[in-house]
Amino acid sequence: MEREFFGLIQDILTSKEFEGMKAYRHHVKSNLYDHSLKVAYLCYLHHKKYGTDIDLREFVRGALLHDFYLYDWHDMAPGHKLHLFTHPKYALQNALEHYPDLTYRQQDMIRNHMFPIMPFTLPKTKAGWLICLYDKVAALDDYLGENKWEKRKHA
Repeated sequence: MEREFFGLIQDILTSKEFEGMKAYRHHVKSNLYDHSLKVAYLCYLHHKKYGTDIDLREFVRGALLHDFYLYDWHDMAPGHKLHLFTHPKYALQNALEHYPDLTYRQQDMIRNHMFPIMPFTLPKTKAGWLICLYDKVAALDDYLGENKWEKRKHA
């Protein structure tokens, strides 16, 4: 099962840009790379357990790219002060730049994954709704789970 999962996303995972996300702290106990991978894996497991009419490759790749904004918002640069509200836009811009064949469904996943925190970003697809759920599940684990960020930082 894991071989199938990684086969769907290997090209993204090994890209210089995505690899660089390991350096960005995210949700206190994680980094951006691990968080994005966790969300994609949760979507993969959902598809395997419950089945959906969503193409598996499309679903997992959209989930992996949902936070592909490529900057450390903790540095408090002027453009990062509204990160919570603006990062989906930057993630979508970057994803389209690197993966121009993103489907409407994948774009919806990236653009609207912050619902209901941003109530005006109502998802328009089933995949968009599911990414909202699994992003929050992963974020809770990032906050409450084992502190992988500190371990990686000191390794």
